[in-house]
Amino acid sequence: MMKRWPFLLLILIGLWSLSAAAHAQPMDDSHATTEQSCSFGMAKGEASQSCHVPFPSGCLVANVPGTDKPWSTFSKGGNTSCRFDEKGTDWKTKITGSCTRCKSDHCSAQFVVRFDCSQQSH
Repeated sequence: MMKRWPFLLLILIGLWSLSAAAHAQPMDDSHATTEQSCSFGMAKGEASQSCHVPFPSGCLVANVPGTDKPWSTFSKGGNTSCRFDEKGTDWKTKITGSCTRCKSDHCSAQFVVRFDCSQQSH
C-alpha cells in the first residue's frame, strides 16, 4: 500500500495544476458560447440513423476561433461511419448528424455544436 502513495500524490498534484490552469483563463462574455447536442445508439445491423441538433432561438453557429469553420464535432463508438449530413445541414437553421449501418454489436454517436447567443436581446 505504501508504494501507491507517491503515485496517487503525483496524480492529485497533476489534477490540481490542470484545474488551476483552467481557472486562470479569462472569459470574454462577448465570445461566450452555449452547446447543443444530439445522440443515439444502434444495435448490430441497424440501418443508418440520424438526429437533429437543437438550434437555440436567436443564436448563430459559433465559428472555431480564428477560422470561418463551424464549431462542431462528433464522436462515435462501434463500427459505423458518421458525419454532419450535407443535405440536412445548412448551419443557419438546421443541423443533422448521421451514421451508416452499425456493423458491430453496438454503435453510438453524439453530434455537438457550439452556438453564439450574444446577439440575443435580453
